[in-house]
Amino acid sequence: MARYRGGAHPPGGAPVKRLLAFLLLVLPDVSFAGAAKRIVSIGGAQTEIIYALGAESRIVGVDSTSYWPETAKLLPQVGYQRALSAEGILSLEPDLVILGVDAGPPTVIEQLKQANIPLLVLQEDHSIASVKQKIAAIARALGEVTKGKALMKRLDEQQAALDQELKAHPAPARVLFIMQHGAGSAMVAGTHTAADAILKLAGASNAVTAYEGYKPLTPEAAPALAPDIILVTTQTLDEIGGKDSVLKLPGLALTPAGKSGRVIAMDTLLLLGFGPRTIEAARELHAHRMEKK
Repeated sequence: MARYRGGAHPPGGAPVKRLLAFLLLVLPDVSFAGAAKRIVSIGGAQTEIIYALGAESRIVGVDSTSYWPETAKLLPQVGYQRALSAEGILSLEPDLVILGVDAGPPTVIEQLKQANIPLLVLQEDHSIASVKQKIAAIARALGEVTKGKALMKRLDEQQAALDQELKAHPAPARVLFIMQHGAGSAMVAGTHTAADAILKLAGASNAVTAYEGYKPLTPEAAPALAPDIILVTTQTLDEIGGKDSVLKLPGLALTPAGKSGRVIAMDTLLLLGFGPRTIEAARELHAHRMEKK
């Protein structure tokens, strides 16, 4: 957790800021002077956590990725998490802005600091440990530590149940995660991505291990990856035009997944958000993999 007021922020550029944000997040004795009452929540996972803590009545604004629960869509919008509007945020008169370390642009973050708006900066990491750290930090800032501990305990219980399911019903499969926005190229997730992390959590293996991040899907690469299942978000499914259109993407027809028609679609925030529903997402993904064709 990190709390910067006005211009009081560490010099030295982004690497130092990221390191400090991480260090403050994991230190247990960092706390806010008073519980926040007017919160702008930037990031779907952050918003979900606030709702899970029963503090949604304190949210006065959200970003465009905060669309679950459904009532979050009714809140004032301040833009996409990496293209925020300082004016929009300031107009809501927040006493706390909760955001990930990659939120921006940097000029907007600087404007918020100059306006003496308290910021709770959360390190983004694709793990259950990171989800619990975010819960602890937000619960502390909201004065809801007891509820935060209960939520983290529930995650531990869900994790234990998932582990038992995976042991009892293993369903090893090579999964290729594909994402596409608008008219852009279909992109494939490699290692060190949210998609890679959720696949591992669900007991599957990423068909891509040769690179980190995302690369365009090519006709040459797809057959060699030989995925058993194609995983997409429901948003990508809509963008592409449905399951049949997914299977017509370059090279997929020559893969085991293409030949069997195995395509799984799940909501973006549920699947990749790494918030309080992440274990549920992993269990749902595992259940989909167990389905017979």
